[in-house]
Amino acid sequence: MAQTSTKPVALIVGAGAGLSASFARALAGAGYALHLTARGTGKLEALAAETGAELHQLDGTDAEGISKLVESLPGDLRVACYNPSARVRGPLTELDPDAVRKAVEVTAHGAFLLGQAAARRMLMQQPAEGRLGTILFTGASAGVKGFAQSAPFAMGKFAQRGLAQAMARELHPKGIHVAWVNIDGGIRNASRPERVEAADNPDSMLDPYAIAQEYMHLINQNRSAWSDELVLRPWVERF
Repeated sequence: MAQTSTKPVALIVGAGAGLSASFARALAGAGYALHLTARGTGKLEALAAETGAELHQLDGTDAEGISKLVESLPGDLRVACYNPSARVRGPLTELDPDAVRKAVEVTAHGAFLLGQAAARRMLMQQPAEGRLGTILFTGASAGVKGFAQSAPFAMGKFAQRGLAQAMARELHPKGIHVAWVNIDGGIRNASRPERVEAADNPDSMLDPYAIAQEYMHLINQNRSAWSDELVLRPWVERF
């Protein structure tokens, strides 16, 4: 059995090299004991060494795996974040139904699995600084407006957003802060050339460090003014 942590525990499901890595660093700097999951954890080893995180190889749609992991976390779970999503692009009439179902399972049903498991765990804990914990969902503009040839992603993100709204109304009065974050734009990622803006168009993509700071702001929000939804977009974006 894992030794109980004296630090508050934070869990990020679907960790990677971009936003979730920046969020992990911010959480570690704030004194959280980190747990990161991914379908393959090899690429997270350097991040784990840097932040002291424990890695778990797990698919976000694995109901039993998510439940067991959350139950086994040592210490009080104060932050849970769901990052995974799946895209299937193409004309509506040509989409593979099985691929669409899988995409919605990853984006929406997986979010439900983590939300349910985290809420169960947090409701059993004693409050700290007036709250039991924070559950965050990484959303996208597709949860507000559907784009052509991207129906599966819109289906998943609309469902995820509705889940977060329902959870917020149910769990806020019980002391659990729930929020859905609309990442309304591309996230800069130095390891992916297509995710770095051109020199003549700086700040056209969101800085993952800046997004992570907004996630930390949600975690630390005064409960008299909790946000249940936050929209983040580059300042140069044309409305």
